Amino acid sequence: MKLADIVCFKAIVAQLNSNKRDDVISELVKSLVDRQKMKGVDAKNLAKAVVKRENEASTGIGKGVAVPHVKHESVTEPVAVVGCSQQGIDFASLDKQPVYSVVLLLSPTANPDKHLQAMETIFKNLQKDDFRRFLRQAQTAEAIIEAIKDADEDDS
Repeated sequence: MKLADIVCFKAIVAQLNSNKRDDVISELVKSLVDRQKMKGVDAKNLAKAVVKRENEASTGIGKGVAVPHVKHESVTEPVAVVGCSQQGIDFASLDKQPVYSVVLLLSPTANPDKHLQAMETIFKNLQKDDFRRFLRQAQTAEAIIEAIKDADEDDS
């Protein structure tokens, strides 16, 4: 599985409006629901589920990155969206540092294996220093898409 297979390029938010964790999650979920044309999906309900999951354990994995995620019955295929913040977001990260790159993943409850595959793909890429640096420096959706495609090529 490649990162480009799960990230919805049309929903990328290169400049997040908010710097509060819950608001960022809502902003990314809304972008994904609107751009992915997820019919009949309530963005507020979905965002609440992600926040609830986030309250159980922070997904701020350190090095300026967070990967909020949830399995939800209204989702049919794993889909992710990337959001970037220039000012940083308090995600209660493991390293206590602000988060600048957020990769939100929504997965179906019915297929936990696909969720794990998607998480593995995301984490494998986020472990690369260059990929994290490119995401942090990206100012546009095009730059984020280029970073994702480059990361996928490196795995080929």
